[in-house]
Amino acid sequence: MASRKAHHATGWATAVIAASVIAKCGGGGWGWASAAGFVAALLGSTAPDWLEVAWWSRSRRLWITHRTWTHWGVAWIGLLWWAYHALGTQALAAPAFGFACGGVMHLLADWPNPLGVPWIAGRHSLNWWKSGRCDLVIVTASWLIALAVSDELWLHGRHSLALIHHLRFGPAYF
Repeated sequence: MASRKAHHATGWATAVIAASVIAKCGGGGWGWASAAGFVAALLGSTAPDWLEVAWWSRSRRLWITHRTWTHWGVAWIGLLWWAYHALGTQALAAPAFGFACGGVMHLLADWPNPLGVPWIAGRHSLNWWKSGRCDLVIVTASWLIALAVSDELWLHGRHSLALIHHLRFGPAYF
């Protein structure tokens, strides 16, 4: 499991990703839909953990075992798929897309540790490191993805191509 701070940091990166995809694919450019997707992605990035808590009771104990139903990859990816295809046609698609983006990023941040994530049926772990040990790697990777996606969707990839050419990975290698 990534730390709470790592889930929040990756949530901000995911919010940038969701807002840029909604702006590009949602048909309306930057507007209320992108803003709603941005906020929903922030909420979704911690949702698999707070959905487990019995918020209606005083004890605030878990009512669902940690990393079971709320961390089920099929549900999060299914919501992401539906919301993406509904962008621009249904009002709730943009916040649903942002929420699902945040949830999927949460699962990706939890996947490398030994406890793993139930993607389909049973839990699967990449077993790369123990919880909270390499948060910087996960946060950095999420922000690099956010920068690449937002550059590609908003700036038509001009900066990414310039970086590739600057690093001498230009046409000779691609």
